[in-house]
Amino acid sequence: MKTINRFLLILTIALFSACQGEEGPMGPPGEDGTNILGSVYEIKGSFSPSNDYSLYYKFPKKLVDGDVVMVYILWKQESDNHGGLIDVWRPLPQTILLNEGIFQYNFDYTMSDVQIVLEGDLSILTSGDTANQIFRVAVIPADMIVAKSVDINNFNAVMKAIQISPDKIQNISTESLNIVK
Repeated sequence: MKTINRFLLILTIALFSACQGEEGPMGPPGEDGTNILGSVYEIKGSFSPSNDYSLYYKFPKKLVDGDVVMVYILWKQESDNHGGLIDVWRPLPQTILLNEGIFQYNFDYTMSDVQIVLEGDLSILTSGDTANQIFRVAVIPADMIVAKSVDINNFNAVMKAIQISPDKIQNISTESLNIVK
């Protein structure tokens, strides 16, 4: 029995010592992890006939298949108990019913861009409906929605789930927006 144990010990040592040699080629790069927590972009812009009542933004990095994009509009600001203002965000689409007609803020997206549009009876729009509108575009990893049961209609819940503080929101100026027809 001692002979068999010694033989196995020598064989094991020989096998492990033979696993030396030159380092192999580098493997393909892995995910860099930048999208794992999601991201939020704030887009400020105005709708007009010259941009076909749409704002278009190309993401700096292609989204991962399965990511969810939500767009929220700054609907109003309310006073808090300390003299400050609280932003009220609503998810798109938002339909506005007026005596004169109906219009809607809506959006669509691909893995590389998002487009925010005004649809409906555009002849009834006022400058309050079109000028200097503020939107927040949230990119939410699909696994986060499933794992954390995120209420995507609640912008604050989305911010908390993807662990982004308001100071980390990326501001996009209207000059960097591309008009697509």
